[in-house]
Amino acid sequence: MSRLVTLGPWNANDDAGQYEADGPVVDRGRALTEVEERKRERIARRQIDKFAERREQLAAAALQTLAELGFVNTSLRDIAQHSDFSHGVLHYYFADKSELLTYCVRQYKAECVTRYDAIVTTATAADELRLGFGATMAGTLRDDVTMHRLWYDLRNQSLFDEEFRGDVAEIDHSLERMVWRIVTRYAELSERDLAVTPAFTYALLDGVFQHALLRHLGGDPAAAADLDEHVRQVLPTLLA
Repeated sequence: MSRLVTLGPWNANDDAGQYEADGPVVDRGRALTEVEERKRERIARRQIDKFAERREQLAAAALQTLAELGFVNTSLRDIAQHSDFSHGVLHYYFADKSELLTYCVRQYKAECVTRYDAIVTTATAADELRLGFGATMAGTLRDDVTMHRLWYDLRNQSLFDEEFRGDVAEIDHSLERMVWRIVTRYAELSERDLAVTPAFTYALLDGVFQHALLRHLGGDPAAAADLDEHVRQVLPTLLA
């Protein structure tokens, strides 16, 4: 059964406004301050979450325009014209198209990295992983060609614009780790050691993919199938 606690007289010696009760002294001023602080923190978190959610929505709307036209040929006004958002709204959430482009590519590549996780976790034999990796690479070439073109556009821009280099290096490193997880698992299933480094492996497979992308964009109908075959050929050569 709950007991009613009756607050005693105010203790005039305490500037914070303590009250004496049948139990511990209750600092009402401090309690109110903590409640208000927690409330402010919750409001701030909601505002941050809404801001981040809005940026994701804008990036998704801008992505297709950027991917189709390329970085150099696209402005924030172009993106606004091809979406339901005004130029002012885009400019509020992103300082310029450089920030928007980097954000878009980051979002896509983060999703791209997880696409291969199932191959690593479900493959029970080396050949199964090798075939799955090649097929997935070929599939993303066919399905996401404009997005890959946008990524290479950003990476090329970083050769001339220092503003992009940090972000490009970070995205590249995440892709390198993804590739290394795959080939490491392939070596484990093959019961052999790897004879290469992570950087070399990523550079090799990235080169194979970019070459296939150029062929695919040029209208070569065999580009995706050849990529599948080339990836399956490359993996065994990485083993000691």
